[in-house]
Amino acid sequence: MEIYLVAIVILAALAVSDLVVGVSNDAVNFLNSSIGSRVAPRHVILIIASLGMLAGVTFSKGMMEVARKGIFHPKFFSMPELMVVFLAVMLTDVLLLDLYNTFGLPTSTTVSIVFELLGAAVAVSLIKISQSADGFASLVKYINTAKALAIISGILLSVVVAFICGSVLQFLSRLLFTFNFQKRLRRYGAIWGGLALSIIVYFILIKGAKGSTFITAESLAWIKAHTGLILLYSFLLCAVILQVILLFSKVNILKPIVLIGTFALAMAFAANDLVNFIGVPLAGMNAYKVAQAASEPLTTSMIALQEAAPSDTPLLVLAGVIMAVTLWISRKARTVTATEVNLGRQDEWMFERFASTSLSRTVVRMVTTLFGGVKRIVPNIMLHKLNGRLDPAKYSGRITLDDDRPSFDLVRAAVNLMVASALISLGTSMKLPLSTTYVTFMVAMGSSFADRAWGRDSAVYRVTGVFAVIGGWFLTALMAFSVSAIFAFVIFYLRAPGVLAILGLGIFILHRNRTVHKKREKETEEAEIFNLKKVKDGKYAITTTFEHAGHFLREVAKVLTIGYEGLAKENRQLLRNARKESKKMRSWSNIMVANIFKTLRLLHKEDPVSTQKYAQTVSVLQEIGECQGDAVRRAYDHVDNNHKGMLPVQLEEIKQIKDLVVSLLNRTSDALMQKEIADCNALASDKEKLKQLGERFDKNQVIRIQNETSKTRLSILFYGFIRDMNIIADQTYNLMKIFQDSFIVDKNETVCP
Repeated sequence: MEIYLVAIVILAALAVSDLVVGVSNDAVNFLNSSIGSRVAPRHVILIIASLGMLAGVTFSKGMMEVARKGIFHPKFFSMPELMVVFLAVMLTDVLLLDLYNTFGLPTSTTVSIVFELLGAAVAVSLIKISQSADGFASLVKYINTAKALAIISGILLSVVVAFICGSVLQFLSRLLFTFNFQKRLRRYGAIWGGLALSIIVYFILIKGAKGSTFITAESLAWIKAHTGLILLYSFLLCAVILQVILLFSKVNILKPIVLIGTFALAMAFAANDLVNFIGVPLAGMNAYKVAQAASEPLTTSMIALQEAAPSDTPLLVLAGVIMAVTLWISRKARTVTATEVNLGRQDEWMFERFASTSLSRTVVRMVTTLFGGVKRIVPNIMLHKLNGRLDPAKYSGRITLDDDRPSFDLVRAAVNLMVASALISLGTSMKLPLSTTYVTFMVAMGSSFADRAWGRDSAVYRVTGVFAVIGGWFLTALMAFSVSAIFAFVIFYLRAPGVLAILGLGIFILHRNRTVHKKREKETEEAEIFNLKKVKDGKYAITTTFEHAGHFLREVAKVLTIGYEGLAKENRQLLRNARKESKKMRSWSNIMVANIFKTLRLLHKEDPVSTQKYAQTVSVLQEIGECQGDAVRRAYDHVDNNHKGMLPVQLEEIKQIKDLVVSLLNRTSDALMQKEIADCNALASDKEKLKQLGERFDKNQVIRIQNETSKTRLSILFYGFIRDMNIIADQTYNLMKIFQDSFIVDKNETVCP
C-alpha cells in the first residue's frame, strides 16, 4: 500500500500545479469585461475577483462528485486501477492546460477534465476487458457515455446561443444608449441597470445555492420555486437604488454593475471548476481510504465512491487561496486575457494577433453580402438613424495617443456580464452542461460583433481568432482523451517507472513551455517600446517616434549582419533566425507607421510644412522595413534551396557594402535615440563611399557575368542584395534629413544637405 500512498502525494502535488495552470486559463472568464473596460485599477479588479473565488469554493460541494462517479462507474474498478486513471488524468491536465496558457488560448477546463477521465477510464476498461472473457460491447457498463455526449452537445449549443444572445442584447443596448452613453444613462440607466443587476444577483443565488455547504435543501427548493419573485424584487430594489445614485451623486452606475458581475463570475468559476483541479486528487484520496479499510485493499470494489462524500471546507478554502494567489502572480493569465480582450477591442489595433485565412475571408464576404442585401431592403431613413446611433466615430471625442485607453466601454462590459450570467443561470437550472468558458467567450465575441468592433479592416483577423479558439476547444477534447488514454496504458503496464518517465517528460515540457512563453513575452515587451502612451502633444509625439526609429535602425543593422553571416557560411539556422527577426522588423515598422498616423491627427494645422515633411517618415520606414526583409529572404531562399554558394570575391564586395550600410544605420540610430543631429560629414562620407563602391562592384559583376564565373542565380542574388543595401542607405539618410527639418530652428547650425 505504501506505493499508493506515494501516488496520493503525487496527486496532491499535481493538484497544486493544476490549480495554477487552471486559474491562468480560466481567469479570462471573469476578468475580460472588467479589464477590457478598465472599470477600475487592476489591483481593485483582482481583489474583487479573489473575494469571488474565495466565496465560490464553499459552493463547490456538489461538483466534486463528477470526478468520483460522473464519467465512469467506480464499482467496476479496484483502487489500483483507479489510481492509474487518476494519475493519467492529472498528468495530462497539467500539461494540456499549460500548453494552452503558453500560447494565450482560452479553453474549457471542464471539457479537458471530462475527456481526460473518459480517455483514461476507457483505456483501463479495455485492459480489463482484454483480460476477461467479456466482449468489446461490455465497455458501456464501465463508462458513462451519456455524459460525454452531453458535453459535446453543450459545446455546440452554447457557442451558437451565446454568440446570438450577446449580439442581439448588445445591439439593443447600444441602440438605446449609443456610444455617448453618459447622457442617456440618467434617463434609462436605472431600469436597464436594475435588470442587469437582478440577473447577476439571481445568477449568484442559483450558482451558489446549487453546491453550497451551508444552504439547506429546503432553501434551495424555495429558491427554485420562487424564481420569478426573486427576479422581480431584485429588479425593483436594484432599480430604486441605482436611481437614487443617479439623482444624488455623480457615480457611473455601470461601474458597480461590472464589478458585481466580475465577483459573480469569479464565484461561479470557483464553484463550478474547482472540481476540475482538485476533484480527481480528492477522489484518489477517498479511494485510498476505502481500500485501506478493506480486508483486501488491492481487489476491493470501489462501490463506496458511488456515495456522496462529506466536503472538507478547510481544504476547499486552501484551494481558493492558491487560486487567488495565482490570479495575482500568473503572467500566463495575462496572456490568455489579452487574447480575448484584443479580439473584442473597439478601436483599430496596430497589429492583429491572428493572420487572415481563406475560411475567415469567405465568412466575412458572406456576412458582408448578407448585410448588403439587408441594406437594400431597409428604408434609407431608418438606416441613417441606425447608423447615427451605432457609429462609434460620431462619439469618439478628443483624439489622443493613449494606448492605455479601454478596449471597449462599460456598456459592453455590463452586457457581457449580464448575458453570460443569464445564460449560465438558465443552463444550470435546466441541468444543461454549459461551459463558463464557452459562454463568456462567445458572448464577448457576439457583443463586439454587434458593436462594429469587427470593421472591414479587422474582421478577417478577428474571425480567424474566433475560429482558432473554437477549434482549440474541440482539439482540447481530442488531445485530452488521446493523451490521457496513452498515459493510462503506460502507467498500467510499467507502474512506478512509467509514472516517473511521464513525470520527467512533463517537467521537460513545462520547462520548454515556460521558455517559449518568456520568449513570446519578450517579443511583446519589445514591441511595447513603440507604443505611444498618454501622449496628447503632437511635438512630443514626433520626438518620441524618431526615438523609436533610432531603436528600429539599430535592430535592422543587427538583422543585416546576421543575414550576411548566414549567407557567407551557408548556415540555414543563422538565416532562419535572421528571417524571423526581419519579420519582426516589418511588424515594428508597421507599428511606428500607425503611431505616425495618430501623431499627424494631433499636429496643429497652422504648421502644414513641417507636418508634410514629418509625414514622409511613413514611406521611409516602410522602404527600410521592406528592403531589409527582401535582402534576408533572398539569402535564405538561395541557401535553403541548396544553390551554389557565392564566390569569395562577391562575398567580400557585399561585405564592404554591408559594413558601410551598418555604419550608416548605427550612426543615425545613435543620433535619433539621443535626439541630436548626426555627424553629417561622416554620413556624407559613407554615402559617397557606398556610391563609388557600387559603381566599381557593378563593373566587376558585369565582367563575371561575361566570363561566366557568376551564374544567373548568383547574379540575381548579388544585384538584389546590393540594391536593397543602397535603398536602405538612401532612406536612412532621408530619415535624418526629415528629423533635422522637424527640429532645427537655428539656421546656422550644421545640418545634413
